[in-house]
Amino acid sequence: MIDRVDRKIIRELQVDGRITNQALADKVGLSPSPCLRRLRRLEEDGVIQGYTASIDQNRYGLPINVFVSVKLTRQTEDTLAEFETAIAGWDEVLDCFLMTGTRDYQLRVVATSLEAYERFLKTRLTRLSCVASIETSFALGIVKNTPVFPMVTD
Repeated sequence: MIDRVDRKIIRELQVDGRITNQALADKVGLSPSPCLRRLRRLEEDGVIQGYTASIDQNRYGLPINVFVSVKLTRQTEDTLAEFETAIAGWDEVLDCFLMTGTRDYQLRVVATSLEAYERFLKTRLTRLSCVASIETSFALGIVKNTPVFPMVTD
């Protein structure tokens, strides 16, 4: 179970993943050794799953964000597994959520252009026999995009 201090450590790391242990300890009100022990425990327990660089999507060359709602032919364990296995290997799919309601999955797909998304749609998504229907929405812009989770009160 993580406590308030662990959450402070996580929040600081989300803001600056390259922060030194000394600076992190100062920000969360610990000395360096206990701070490092907590950090290692959070990593070992899988709360912190890794460290990444935050990239400007446009400058990287992937300016198109597409939200794709997918309805499957059936909601069986095999059909769900078939879909999830397929999309797990597609780099264009950044996020995939199993949903309630009229659609089974919500994806966030990035692309270099509308043509690139069309290729993805035609050569990958529509070729899955488990897909019954697809609904696509294109994002006009990004209003908020943050990797920082809100603080949770105990």
